[in-house]
Amino acid sequence: MDAKTNLRMDSQVALGLVQQGATLLLLDVPQYTLVGIDTQMFSVGPVFKGIKMIPPGPHFVYYSSSNRDGNEFSPIVGFFIDACPSEVIVRKWHQQEERLFKLSEDEEERYSAAVKKLEFDHQLGPYRLDHYGDWKRISNYITEETIKRIEPIGGEITVVCEAGVVDTGPKTAAENALVEQLQNSKFSRPAEKPLKRQCYYTSIPHFVKNKSISGQELTSLNHDKTQLLETILAEDYGGAEDLILGELQFAFIAFLMGQSLAAFFQWKALVSLFFGCIEAPLHTRSQLFTKFIKVLYYQLNYGLQKERSNTIGVGKGEPVLLDDSWLSRDCFLRHFCKDFFSLVLEASVIDGDLLTWTRKLRKLLEDTLGWEFQQSSAMDGINAEEDDEFAPVVEILDDTSFGQATAS
Repeated sequence: MDAKTNLRMDSQVALGLVQQGATLLLLDVPQYTLVGIDTQMFSVGPVFKGIKMIPPGPHFVYYSSSNRDGNEFSPIVGFFIDACPSEVIVRKWHQQEERLFKLSEDEEERYSAAVKKLEFDHQLGPYRLDHYGDWKRISNYITEETIKRIEPIGGEITVVCEAGVVDTGPKTAAENALVEQLQNSKFSRPAEKPLKRQCYYTSIPHFVKNKSISGQELTSLNHDKTQLLETILAEDYGGAEDLILGELQFAFIAFLMGQSLAAFFQWKALVSLFFGCIEAPLHTRSQLFTKFIKVLYYQLNYGLQKERSNTIGVGKGEPVLLDDSWLSRDCFLRHFCKDFFSLVLEASVIDGDLLTWTRKLRKLLEDTLGWEFQQSSAMDGINAEEDDEFAPVVEILDDTSFGQATAS
């Protein structure tokens, strides 16, 4: 087969991807504006008009407007989309408000037809499919239902619409540093007259309050959040485990890519809820906790990357990186992980998948952040290859155990 045949086949494959994938057409976006989709971010050039070859499914689009010199940026604005095959999603830049707006149906249909005729093809950047795996691993539980449940009115997620979030509740030193970073060093031009359009996150109480039960029972409920988790699953998610995992991923993405403080606090609340359970991971919700640990593992594995070859932009406009200053030694995550690792690794009976992924998460934190988790003799025993009297009994649960669905 000669080079011309190979080139022709490559062109045919590329054309197929263009036609089958979704297209994000962005009109009149000024040069130097930072535009991102999923884990990829680009600095807009003079001919840029959007992104093509986008795989069908949920995606997060975000952008930050720049001054004329390209060295100062406004707060990031982001929104989720659920792209259909061959769909064309059109947004146009509003110069005064520095925002992307939807067009009328007639205008959108006209531009959509032009895109499908390939009239904009040379002005569209390709979605980098070699990084699609990263996105899928941190978004696999997000569905159209997740987006509709949580997104704010108008769909735009931005910290400038989160008035009051910064002042709610006590914060660790690391969280205060994050607040200062997001408010000051990242943002050179704060928005005027911010709108209070926040996401509709599920309310996660820090403490269980119930005047009808005894103090001892109340203490027990707050010590083990299993009953609180069960109540939230039943009342807020209709018993569907994957919905709470979808919200966990939604919040993480809105925080990491969209620089939303409200999203960070929701992510923290959900992680704290899971790690506050004792009975659920060991007995009643082992498969849910396996999925939760996998979700958290992939979030931290991506967020803690020191170098991002798939991020093209200027420092002040780039998404937040999870680093040592944010995940400090006194942060909530280290505290909860230490207790959870002890709970799982010292259990006399444990689900095999949960044990495997708990070990992987611990190793990630130890290798990446240098965190040390003290090991007891029981933990030493399970890490040894030979049998040991302290090693837990590993149970391999089938897909129907406890009536739980497997992850897709």
